[in-house]
Formats: sequence, C-alpha cells, structure tokens
Amino acid sequence: MQAIILVSTAYITEQAVTVADKTFFQLRKDIVEGDILPASKLSETELSTKYAVSRSVIREAINRLESCHLVERKANVGARVVALTPEGLVELYQVRESLEGMAARLAAKNMTDSEIADLNSLLNSHFEGVKAEGSYYQEAGDLDFHYRIILGSKNRPLISILIDGIYHLVRMYRVQLGMAGPRVSTAFDEHKHIVQAISNRDEELAEILMRRHISYSKNNIQTKLIKN
Repeated sequence: MQAIILVSTAYITEQAVTVADKTFFQLRKDIVEGDILPASKLSETELSTKYAVSRSVIREAINRLESCHLVERKANVGARVVALTPEGLVELYQVRESLEGMAARLAAKNMTDSEIADLNSLLNSHFEGVKAEGSYYQEAGDLDFHYRIILGSKNRPLISILIDGIYHLVRMYRVQLGMAGPRVSTAFDEHKHIVQAISNRDEELAEILMRRHISYSKNNIQTKLIKN
C-alpha cells in the first residue's frame, strides 16, 4: 500500500514520478533505517555513484532531506545526516507528544466508523508480526499506526506539521532505537488502549493515552541513546 502525504490542502499518493523523486525516497529510506549512518557526511560524488544518478539529482535530494530535518548543513563541513542525540530526542518528543496527543483527541472525534475499523485491522496485522518476530517494525505511511491517527485528526495544519515536518525524523529515532526489546509488547498494548479510546469516542482519554505512550517511548529510546 502506498503512503499518503499532504501537499498544500490535498492528499495525494506518494509516487516516484521522476528519477529525482525515486532517488529522494530511497535516500530518505536509507537514512531513516540507518543504512546511511547518523552524523555521516554526504558526498554528492559518492552518492551519485551509489545511486547511479547525476550529482544534480543528489543535490536536489539532499535539499529535500534538509527540509524534512534529516540532513543539516554546517559551514566548512557541508551536508551531514542529523545525529541521534538525547537532547535532540527530548526536544523532538516534546513537540511530538503535544501534537500527536491533539491528533488522537481529534481522531476520536473525527474518524469515521470505517476508518476506525481499518485502524483496528491494522493493529491486528501488527500483532502477528510482534508475536512472530518479537519486534515492532512499521512501514512508513498508511501501514503506520501513528500515521493513520494523524490523518484521522482531519486537521490540515496539524497533519502538515506532523507529516511534512517531523514524521521521518521521528521514524529515524523509532526505527533505529525503539522497535525491538522488552518495550515492544508494552508499546503494542498501549496502541490497543489508544484505539479502544478512539473507538469509544473518548477524546480526552485518547489524548492522555497517546501522550503517555509517546512519553514512555521517549524514555525507552533515551535510555538506549545514553547507553550508546
């Protein structure tokens, strides 16, 4: 299933319609999943060889990655993948907790019965993976529990901030540090309780549970970062 992103005021399917798009999506995926390491320098020459595209295509991809906070530029250094740090995590998750809590509250109010049923089905499919593999990897976009709830808020400015702004940076922390270990089963249970609150149209409880869930996730990732 293809991901859905917000562009201006309309939802469109994310499709690699050009070589530049395809390169950007692949480079973004490689950064989020750690195939390109955090804090590593990005060489246009090396990347153009790796992805078999021109340096101008790589340059465009890096510019786009900078806009979604996965890449930063520093004087006399050039473009680097962002580092995953305890300080960066805390700042990011403070924003995430507040805004995704609001998204959960609005989702409890605005999601249709059909959308809630689909969310429950998605969670059931995730359970099979958790049970079989002991990890909780979620593909980006429409197969991501949090993504579905953000869209379910039906609030366009909120969706734009969360999806266009910080979504992939959040995923970078989640994928590389938060989707394995003892936290997996408790995180899944928290997801179930959030969906139950949304199903019951309990807006206040949905927000409380989402904020608590994100806070617990932040603490788990922060512990791993400090150990590293």
